[in-house]
Amino acid sequence: MNDDEFTRFCQDNPDLKFERRKNGDIVFMANTGGETGNNNFELNVTFGIWNREVKFGKFFDSSTAFRLSDTSIMSPDVSAISQSRWDELTPEQRKKIVPICPDFVLELRSQSDRLKDCLEKMDDWMDNGCQLGWLIDLSNQITYVYRAKQAPQQIVGLGLLSGEDVLPNFSLDLSTLL
Repeated sequence: MNDDEFTRFCQDNPDLKFERRKNGDIVFMANTGGETGNNNFELNVTFGIWNREVKFGKFFDSSTAFRLSDTSIMSPDVSAISQSRWDELTPEQRKKIVPICPDFVLELRSQSDRLKDCLEKMDDWMDNGCQLGWLIDLSNQITYVYRAKQAPQQIVGLGLLSGEDVLPNFSLDLSTLL
């Protein structure tokens, strides 16, 4: 499907959520359970409060789709684009599938997600220009931290994550989730 066909397909199925992978496969995204949904909400609140104070740019929830340079269309659980990059988009581009890769993405692994699929998706985000990515696996208490042009780092436990240079002075206390 091209972008317009994919958009129409999603509009024709408003109760379902889909992503398009770089190979053209259409992937159905399962609904989350209560714990994952609550954790997603808490994450969005945390990022939202921080962003209101520092005015980093624009943050997005899991319903926002991004079209990447490899032609995939994906939606992370939380994402951010710096204000300067957002300002480069036209008003029309801002209303549709966003045609750039976020600076930051967070994927929260739910119990229905296969780890292999999550890791591949994170690789795709990074291959398309993401600067910092977190894959948080609360069930196993492991976070995979992805940085541009570096191998992923595994952090065991529910400590603090730093926004590093991408989200300056931001930290996320994983112990507040669960």
